[in-house]
Amino acid sequence: MAENGRPKGPHGPGGMMPGEKAKDFKKSFKKLVEYIGNYKYAVLVVIVFAVAGTVFNVIGPKILGNATTEIFTGLQSKFSGGSGIDFKRVGQILVFVAVLYGVSALCSFIQAFIMTNISQKVSYRLRQEMIAKINRMPMKYFDTKTHGEVLSRITNDVDTLGQGLNQSITQLITSVSTIIGVTVMMLTISPLLTAITFLILPLSLMLISFIVKHSQKYFKMQQKSLGDVNGQVEEIYSGHIIIKAFNREEAVLNDFNRDNDALYRSAWKSQFLSGLMMPIMNFIGNLGYVAIAIVGGILAARGTITVGNIQSFIQYVRNFTQPISQMAQVSNMLQSTMAASERVFEFLEEDEEELKGIEGNRLKASDITGSVTFDHVNFGYIEGKTIIHDFSMEVKPGQKVAIVGPTGAGKTTIVKLLMRFYDLNGGRILIDGHDIREFDRSELRECFGMVLQDTWLFKGSIMENIRYGRLDATDEEVVEAARAAYANRFIMTLPGGYSLTRRQVMCLQARNSSLP
Repeated sequence: MAENGRPKGPHGPGGMMPGEKAKDFKKSFKKLVEYIGNYKYAVLVVIVFAVAGTVFNVIGPKILGNATTEIFTGLQSKFSGGSGIDFKRVGQILVFVAVLYGVSALCSFIQAFIMTNISQKVSYRLRQEMIAKINRMPMKYFDTKTHGEVLSRITNDVDTLGQGLNQSITQLITSVSTIIGVTVMMLTISPLLTAITFLILPLSLMLISFIVKHSQKYFKMQQKSLGDVNGQVEEIYSGHIIIKAFNREEAVLNDFNRDNDALYRSAWKSQFLSGLMMPIMNFIGNLGYVAIAIVGGILAARGTITVGNIQSFIQYVRNFTQPISQMAQVSNMLQSTMAASERVFEFLEEDEEELKGIEGNRLKASDITGSVTFDHVNFGYIEGKTIIHDFSMEVKPGQKVAIVGPTGAGKTTIVKLLMRFYDLNGGRILIDGHDIREFDRSELRECFGMVLQDTWLFKGSIMENIRYGRLDATDEEVVEAARAAYANRFIMTLPGGYSLTRRQVMCLQARNSSLP
């Protein structure tokens, strides 16, 4: 438990249990489809070009087999006293096949270009929504989650989702189209050889389903462990001065090693199982080649099939097993993508802070004089655990009040309640006799100046950081504010004064913390 009874996770707040299954896989998938639906016409173009590219690619081996047959027939003719190989005809076939493969490559390039654009737009939109969401979320969410956990959802999970989306959709379309097209072409060559090829299909599907079933939980663990590691790195980097001051380097390293080991174990298992797909499918495919070579040789000897068709069929067998293994890889990729998308949509669906005040009674910050009243206030961070009991206090305009007490007494909590970072469990807080719920939260917070216990510098100079609360303030007003806070003298002793950047301040802190 942390100060004031707020719950904390294993490394700061929050965290899911390792190996937790997806709460609602179908819901996450449906939500992702809705996002992609905004680009349905572009996706339709991707499907058209993907199918077209596959068709041109699938036709190629059959026509290339005609060149092999032409060469074989020409050699037989030459040995029997004929005219030999018709190189002009062979050349025409090869040029035609080259054109087919060129068009196929062009179609693949176009669909890949469009799909990459779609996936990046989806990722861009998700990041925008998540950043906007942060500003609408209540304080209690950040009290139960580490900064690293939140950052991991915005960065790693969105990246995983975007990459998976880009690769899985195009591969899925291409693989399905290839399987259908190859099946049709094999049937036109030899139904018997096609039937032999299909005998390997049940074995392939059994192995794929086994691997997918066992790899799903490890992909989920990998995403969760990655969030834990990011949380650790964020905390260590932000608090490195405190860590050094309290000689906690070894303890912090042990904690990091524990989380890093968990990430290693889950990532190793997920990637290992995913990596088994290609070797297994290649092994099964080689068994198919052996069967086709034996049966095809017998059929060619009997004259029921040409040598070129056997060569084409062997190519089709390879083209038949390859998309099956690709679909297996896609299924693994989808597991990782859905694990990431679940975490992203979980974040986007978190309860938001009600920003508006009571309708019809909204008050402006400019209307108040500064009278503050706590009227029988009751509050607890956790339901059923009240930490402030029947607290009442009245502060008159212009009066200075100091709230004094030991750590955990609730001093900061009272300020958070006054600014409506949390809502009360009972009682009221009044400003000039008006319940603070009548104010829009943004208007209410403009009434206060809050100096936080933990300082934070944003990117930019000290001058820009002081101006953060009022961006239109002049340099003179910034300096005057610093003087009022008794900070001007200290700032002027720094190299660069008000123009000193956050990076330079951090370098000074690091250098000073390393001094004996």
